[in-house]
Amino acid sequence: MEMIAEGLSGKEIAPENLDVVKRVIHTTADFEFADTLCFSDHAVSKGIEAIKNGICIVTDTNMALAGINKPALQKANCEAVCFMADPDVAAEAKERGVTRAVISVKKAAALHKPVILAVGNAPTALLEAYDLIQAGELTPKLIIGVPVGFVNVVESKELIMRAGIPYIV
Repeated sequence: MEMIAEGLSGKEIAPENLDVVKRVIHTTADFEFADTLCFSDHAVSKGIEAIKNGICIVTDTNMALAGINKPALQKANCEAVCFMADPDVAAEAKERGVTRAVISVKKAAALHKPVILAVGNAPTALLEAYDLIQAGELTPKLIIGVPVGFVNVVESKELIMRAGIPYIV
């Protein structure tokens, strides 16, 4: 972390966002994230508040789910889930001709409880989240949107940035 702090010397990063930026750089070894991560106003503090109040973190990858500290979540009366491998999600996605990520976000909306969406793979998850937010069917406390690839990746992040929900993209 000292090496990362040295590498960030001279960068203007809001103090609230600094720990997140450092963690992303630590995870990726990519200092460009200091310039490319976008945070809505007070996104980090709103995410922390949501965790302190008990939240369900819904992610679109089992790998991200595995990386979430479950004992820490339990202490905060929180949980983390990933619906991507659920048989009902796969069946509905196949039947409707959409991605499992789309159905997973619909399933998250059906939880009818506070959620943080952590999307690290599928831009279609962000697109569906935006549509559900606009329809008033989903109001996440925070969206972390860092999907991979080239198709709809930029567009999906731009939509989330206009959705009126705290975000980190």
